Amino acid sequence: MVRTQAAFQKEVPEPGPNSGLPDWNPSLASPRQLVDYLHEYVVGQPRAKKILSVAVYNHYNRIRANLGYSLEHEPWMETTPNNVANDSILLPHPTRRRTYPTTLPRPPTPLFEKSNVLVIGPTGSGKTLLARTLARVLDVPFSVSDATSFTQAGYVGDDVEMCVHRLLQSANWDPHRAATGIIYIDEVDKLARRGAGGDGMQRDIGGEGVQQSLLRMMEGSVVTINANKGADGTGPPSNSEGGRRGRNNMTPNQETFQVDTSNILFILSGAFVGLDHVVKRRIAKGSIGFGAAPINGPADNDNFVPFFTKNGEKADPWSLVEPTDLVTYGFIPEFVSRLPVISSLKALTIPDLLRILTEVKGSLVSQYTALFGYSGVDIRFTTPALREIAKLAKERGGGARGLRGIMEGLLLDAMYEAPGSGIRYVLINEKVVKGEIPALYWSRGDGSAFWNEFYAEDNMDHEKSSPSNEGHSSGI
Repeated sequence: MVRTQAAFQKEVPEPGPNSGLPDWNPSLASPRQLVDYLHEYVVGQPRAKKILSVAVYNHYNRIRANLGYSLEHEPWMETTPNNVANDSILLPHPTRRRTYPTTLPRPPTPLFEKSNVLVIGPTGSGKTLLARTLARVLDVPFSVSDATSFTQAGYVGDDVEMCVHRLLQSANWDPHRAATGIIYIDEVDKLARRGAGGDGMQRDIGGEGVQQSLLRMMEGSVVTINANKGADGTGPPSNSEGGRRGRNNMTPNQETFQVDTSNILFILSGAFVGLDHVVKRRIAKGSIGFGAAPINGPADNDNFVPFFTKNGEKADPWSLVEPTDLVTYGFIPEFVSRLPVISSLKALTIPDLLRILTEVKGSLVSQYTALFGYSGVDIRFTTPALREIAKLAKERGGGARGLRGIMEGLLLDAMYEAPGSGIRYVLINEKVVKGEIPALYWSRGDGSAFWNEFYAEDNMDHEKSSPSNEGHSSGI
């Protein structure tokens, strides 16, 4: 049985007539619970969280339904009591009976097809973090692979089966558990054909061949994995039985596993640079008459307005992606048809970056505060300083990954001078972020001066942003 119950503890009211909850306790975390868990680690992207949560919930319900379907269609049913050995498989058997259909047959349970997911979004928007967080809360095997390392059979590089090999390794070499895991393949946009997408980027010549190799694996097939033990004996267990075959033809240090990918959820992601231009050319409004602008004109215009756009709302081309756009970008139709669920992520805004710095679990400020705490140093960031760091990350690009680069450069001198010295307090204010002054240091006996300086800038910023101050300054 697959464990798909959320691994986090949350205060949930007891089921009852006034609680709004069902009287039965579902064994699978609901999409709403999954979204609530994602909110604790990932900032923004509400629609992407909803799409991924529903896709994962339906996927594991599909696995349970198909397993139940296979059990219902078993021709024989064991009635042997527990703890009674039964090694015979001959029929008839005194403890084995034939199952017959009832007078009123139940409606047949359909076999559900798999719905893989394609995640589109700029770098640093949280694509990998969303998939990894879902895998952690569901407690299923999870593997991350890079599509740029995949090549067609016969070329130097990794075969597409390597992603299943990594999933099997994360499942502790259990092929049955790996058969219900999640495979995440990043940079899948690099598999598009050369010259497609309008961005002129270079990619290896085996891109379309890799798409062909992924077709049957995404649809569902049995993949044979050969795993070699290391010199120290590490690797798959020697007494592993599930999925192993051909023992007489193997070397002593080799194990062979068979993994069925029919119940493996594939999540593919990429930045898809230039795909927005493809969408704009498809949906941009054309003009009629002499001297009208060509239909390809608005492709480089960020303020284009397609049909049926709400007044005052800026169009987002990433949310309007359709399978035909992916085919135009350079993917074969067979590959696109195996990705029925398409989710797009937006670029992070300055408030989103500010929340990544301070609010989410494992925020950057909490990480660096704990890092300095190991050296006995207390570091603080003022609110204007954090806002300026978010602005710099937005200007430089890179999303959430750009924040860490800015923090490393900003705290380099403090991380060099504070450990092993008499410095007890470190303050990072707005002038330090702008590069006007170095980081401010105080010794152990100057705690009052440190806190006064910290609260002085924060109180000043609060007065500037308060509504009463804005009304007074505008003459109201």
